[in-house]
Amino acid sequence: MTLAWRHLPRALCLETSSLRIPKMCPFLSLSTFWTSGTKLSLHTKPRMPPCDFTPERYKTLSYNRVLEIHKQHLSPVVTAYFQKPLLLHQGHMEWLFDFEGNRYLDFFSGVVTVSVGHCHPKVNAAAQKQLTHLWHTSTIFFHPPMHEYAEKLSALLPEPLKVIFLTNSGSEANDLAMLMARAHSNNTDIISFRGAYHGCSPYTLGLTNVGSFKMKLPSGMGCQATMCPDVFRGPWGGSHCRDSPVQTIRKCNCAPGCCQAKDQYIEQFKDTLNTAVAKSIAGFFAEPIQGVNGVVQYPKGFLKEAFQLVRQRGGVCIADEVQTGFGRLGSHFWGFQTHDVLPDIVTMAKGIGNGFPMAAVVTTPEIAKSLAKHLLHFNTFGGNPMACAIGSAVLEVIKEDSLQENSQEVGTYMLLKFAKLRDEFEIVGDVRGKGLMIGIEMVKDKMSRQPLPHEEINQIHEDCKEMGLLIGRGGIFSQTFRIAPAMCITKPEVDFAVEVFRSALIQHMERRAK
Repeated sequence: MTLAWRHLPRALCLETSSLRIPKMCPFLSLSTFWTSGTKLSLHTKPRMPPCDFTPERYKTLSYNRVLEIHKQHLSPVVTAYFQKPLLLHQGHMEWLFDFEGNRYLDFFSGVVTVSVGHCHPKVNAAAQKQLTHLWHTSTIFFHPPMHEYAEKLSALLPEPLKVIFLTNSGSEANDLAMLMARAHSNNTDIISFRGAYHGCSPYTLGLTNVGSFKMKLPSGMGCQATMCPDVFRGPWGGSHCRDSPVQTIRKCNCAPGCCQAKDQYIEQFKDTLNTAVAKSIAGFFAEPIQGVNGVVQYPKGFLKEAFQLVRQRGGVCIADEVQTGFGRLGSHFWGFQTHDVLPDIVTMAKGIGNGFPMAAVVTTPEIAKSLAKHLLHFNTFGGNPMACAIGSAVLEVIKEDSLQENSQEVGTYMLLKFAKLRDEFEIVGDVRGKGLMIGIEMVKDKMSRQPLPHEEINQIHEDCKEMGLLIGRGGIFSQTFRIAPAMCITKPEVDFAVEVFRSALIQHMERRAK
């Protein structure tokens, strides 16, 4: 697919470097780590596809000064990737440039946030135009950008999801959705999956069930975790469970249209409803595909049954589309549509503004009225003119550049290419996902499915960066590489990324074998 705004060819070239044969231990061979189909061959050093952009020369703080300021004045919580954190200077579409002028293919898009490309020309133009007109008013005054955006966004959602509350972040949106669920149901308990990430605010921390985000101090009261229906790492899973071109390596005897794994996980969900929450509940939060947990997909049909069970208990169903929305999954604009469900509340952020702080909660008129009875809801920056102008431009670009279709075509192409690496390397346990949201789970071996040690995954991550590819991390043990590029990505760039990842795996195997 050729995107409307670009015309330059992007051919993939490979350079061949000298052969590096590792010294073998008498008791260890490469066949221990590679499948029988893998053969030693000349190393190929992938060459980046060309880029029609030249960054400006970096002229500000030195790298060492940046490190000093960060240590003295910014959060001591370590979040930066790599032993030597990247100091980025500019971005253009799917490319990032550091302070030394090095170019990187961004396959994590600012944690699944840059949807249409860094500094997309049309989005830039919309921001610059609004910048000269009006920055801020708050909702005590009306301004056209907010109303124009609300009309465009509501048109993309099915009835009765037509009432929009604009906020600034995913955590803030999920905070508000929790309040809506409780105000509408007059109940307290909210269920979310183990491995879920719904924010890091004091309220949403109760919904987030990833160990590194849990605190000893009380937070997020009234939240209950239930088993994540993970068909790769969980107790049940088979060869037809996922809505994906790539299935797990686990086998099953399920007849067409049946899924024993789904049935088993539903029994676990019923057990949570029967033992861990009140008879009447406020709601259930679910990401259509878990992001932070490593792009975990549920068995087909699971969410549909779970939603029915929740509604029988008086609860509302909330789809967290912060990472899955806006066409990223390819086949549908919203992740919940891939499960054939209709939520009562939808939260969204990240890709909504292509990196500009913006989020939204969309719900029904009935639930919106329930909130209004309990609270005079106000948000100073939510729906500000800048965010709404940018949000409108993002929606226009997604449509004009056919980015949802590109996500489907290029994402499927990429999934199938990465799946071949799973067949080739014993340490690639699972490849999963849909559209341009992909997870590659690393294991000691496929039989045990034990996570690959952290230090080994770190080195593979570093090697990818050194070859010019930026990918993310996820999973309870940080054992999964997360791949979610901007939706403008092309097949030649996918070819480059796959070759880089394969080269990093080969380097890792050689280190192991020495």
